[in-house]
Amino acid sequence: MLFTIEGKTPRIAPTAWIGPGSFVIGDVVIGERSTVWPGAVIRGDFAPIRIGDDVHIEDNVVLHSGGGLTLGNNITIGHSVVVHGKSIGNWVLLGNNCTVLDDSVIEDSCIIGANALVSPRETIPTGSIVLGVPGVATPARPDQLERRRSAQQSGAAWMSGYYGNAMRYRAAGIEERQVWTPASGAVGDLPPGWAPQPR
Repeated sequence: MLFTIEGKTPRIAPTAWIGPGSFVIGDVVIGERSTVWPGAVIRGDFAPIRIGDDVHIEDNVVLHSGGGLTLGNNITIGHSVVVHGKSIGNWVLLGNNCTVLDDSVIEDSCIIGANALVSPRETIPTGSIVLGVPGVATPARPDQLERRRSAQQSGAAWMSGYYGNAMRYRAAGIEERQVWTPASGAVGDLPPGWAPQPR
């Protein structure tokens, strides 16, 4: 579901798909053919989050940043990944349960292995694979990068991969694109003297 905070409402491309049970709030832009699966949280309350085209955000992912987060195109973010970094390049795979910490940068054509940890303020060079805790970046083999690119390209096609699956859900009427509006009486009182702080 989409939520507005302090006048900022997520902007979602018409071809993107937002799964029920996801939480997308604030200054967030999601590009064409991108998908957001149930349980994902994309929280643009402190700073903007920009998500490109053909980005697939799987179940229970958390995207948040205190200083802004930009995701390129053709990215797959596996189940239960936490991204609190600065930017993710194009053609990147973030494996299940990996963590990308504050102000880190992942350049193009990288693979972050399952359960790996990208340390704060680290830059992962183009064409790297990262494994371990803390993660160690080494050059990925050409065949690893080619398999990754081939999988993402097929996944972006209309009738296959994540986007094709999302269109199955859309055809079944399973999607949440509406902006949430609280019911009368559903929200509690603010503390005395509370006022929003400028960001």
